Amino acid sequence: MALVTTALRQAGITTEGGLAAAVEGRAAIFEMTQAAEDAVLRPKDEGPWSHDLRAALAARIATLNDEADLAAQYADGAGAFADLADPENDGAALGLAEVVAFMDKVAADTRNVAAADVSGLQAAGVADADIVRLAELNAFLAYQIRVIAGLRLMKGAFA
Repeated sequence: MALVTTALRQAGITTEGGLAAAVEGRAAIFEMTQAAEDAVLRPKDEGPWSHDLRAALAARIATLNDEADLAAQYADGAGAFADLADPENDGAALGLAEVVAFMDKVAADTRNVAAADVSGLQAAGVADADIVRLAELNAFLAYQIRVIAGLRLMKGAFA
């Protein structure tokens, strides 16, 4: 299988066996998933959220969702923001406490996210377009983590 994506790599999908053939039959989906990852981590217009910061937040989200290997992959690209990948770091030292609290809540307590959470970001000076950028990152990670989990289940069925 020539297709190499974060989701397939994290799920441990190899080039052999019945699952590889099934994945190849859905190659376009995995290519689009990888393109979406690239777009949320390295967008053309990143706004105030640099690639390093996005990588740290992605690592943090992965950690909050018990995906240690995925978190490590993203943390490798976090540069100066590497410490922010740790959920114990509240972001206050970087002036990102409100952003970190929002991202953590969306990642780990989604059902309780409310309009007040968005208003809190706005009150902290985060522009609406930048809130959307944060939400896109969180939404993509939620999707990717579920794809990886599904692939692992499928892998188990093919074992």
